[in-house]
Amino acid sequence: MRIKAAVIGAGSWGTTVANLLVQNVPTILWAREAGLAEQISTTHRNERYLPGFSLDARLAATADLEEAVCSADLLVMGVPSHGFRDTLEAVSPCIRAWVPVVSLAKGLEQGTNKRMTEIIQEVLPGHPYGVLTGPNLAKEILAGHAAASVLAMSDATIATRLQDVFATEPFRVYTNDDVIGCELGGALKNVMAIASGMADGLGTGDNTRAAVITRGLAELTRLGMAMGGKPMTFAGLAGMGDLLATCISPQSRNRHVGEQLGRGRRIEEIIEEMHMVAEGVKTAPVVMELAERYGVEMPIAEQVFNVVHRGRPAEEAYRGLLRRRRVREMHGLD
Repeated sequence: MRIKAAVIGAGSWGTTVANLLVQNVPTILWAREAGLAEQISTTHRNERYLPGFSLDARLAATADLEEAVCSADLLVMGVPSHGFRDTLEAVSPCIRAWVPVVSLAKGLEQGTNKRMTEIIQEVLPGHPYGVLTGPNLAKEILAGHAAASVLAMSDATIATRLQDVFATEPFRVYTNDDVIGCELGGALKNVMAIASGMADGLGTGDNTRAAVITRGLAELTRLGMAMGGKPMTFAGLAGMGDLLATCISPQSRNRHVGEQLGRGRRIEEIIEEMHMVAEGVKTAPVVMELAERYGVEMPIAEQVFNVVHRGRPAEEAYRGLLRRRRVREMHGLD
């Protein structure tokens, strides 16, 4: 029997994943705004988040949460981290028992510092849970370019079954049993992408960018391992792959924020003009709290936090990194 999928959240990535799913199984997309849901269903476009792209004509959308969820055999949560818990709680009366829940969010919850799959376990205990993550830029996937992602689930059998549900010919999906590592890689890289963008905004060269990305990977790996992730996960698609795409792509929202900060703009005006969420802005203070809790050095993340949340100039932050004490390259990793 073919399963039915529901994707909650009609932003750029939620819409893109729904467009992938509908090629394999009947899929409904929930949009918060009725007008957007109607536009997707009738014109097969999402002009607010994906202007100029056509969607699969089989994809239906609704603004009725119960309609989207009540008959779903798979629930995909495509809402940002700051609205994840509230949306999941609204879903909870509608969802049937044992339906798998897959998170697309790449962030951590402010206040609790929890991963999205931890929230799933709290709000929907007993449901299989997981995360789909990797170097996945929505517009490139909608354009039909090849891409790869990782699906990490609490149940390996369900992961294997869902692998075929998410995959299409140009969109390759791998499975991974490291839910913690995959989820942390997606959340922590956003902070490093802001740092990479700051380097570009300051006019530094490719050497600097390469150093920021590589040392950023070392930082997120140290914290990820301390929190229970497996080291090899951070060398794969959920770690290095996602980090590279987010740090270098002009489509990256977090890199854009960093670039504008490097050019001397204030964080408030940058965020105000953006239509979509840059998760790294909200994740930075959470990362610093986690780094302190686990005793992990994260100098790049610390400087991003100082620039974004304490108003420190980006140029001053980079000078601070250059003055750090000298250590072994694999410090804290071996």
